Amino acid sequence: MNIGVLALQGAFREHRLTLTRCGCESTEIRHREQLAGVDGLIIPGGESTTIGKLMQEFDLMQEIASRGAQGMPIFGTCAGMIMLAKDISGSVQPRLGLMDISVARNGFGRQVDSFEVDLTVPALGTELLRAVFIRAPYVLAVKPHVTVLAEHEGRIVLVRQENFLACAFHPELTPDLRIHMYFLDMVSAAQTIIRAS
Repeated sequence: MNIGVLALQGAFREHRLTLTRCGCESTEIRHREQLAGVDGLIIPGGESTTIGKLMQEFDLMQEIASRGAQGMPIFGTCAGMIMLAKDISGSVQPRLGLMDISVARNGFGRQVDSFEVDLTVPALGTELLRAVFIRAPYVLAVKPHVTVLAEHEGRIVLVRQENFLACAFHPELTPDLRIHMYFLDMVSAAQTIIRAS
């Protein structure tokens, strides 16, 4: 499979390196036409307002939203989580609005408040997951069909809704490959459904 990594701004190179370590090919996505050749998409951390404006400027917003609605798996990290959310508290910034979640930008504080912590993520096994939070958002509320996969101090930081996965932290900044492998399993399952249909 080939995973697209939105490469307009943010930590896209780190995601590509992680995908390589997972044994997966990846493509940097900057133009709408490039989406036709990928089986899934990662939207990296960065500055969500800037990413949203660039997605509009490069005519990517509608195409990504359409592909996601048709079943293409999309994984958003940090700013990518904000882009996937239908509701962003106190903001009308551009977003894909594909996930039935409400998020708070910079929910854990500013850059100086960045931190690392071990999370319990049952979907990934019993071993704790090291998570790096940098100007991180968190999920304020989810609809019933959204699965909460992890929380930190009562705040939701990892969620899944059908073919969408979103986390508040940066899994590409640690050596643990489990979240990316989890996403690749989602992509593989989506391909199986497409082939069966």
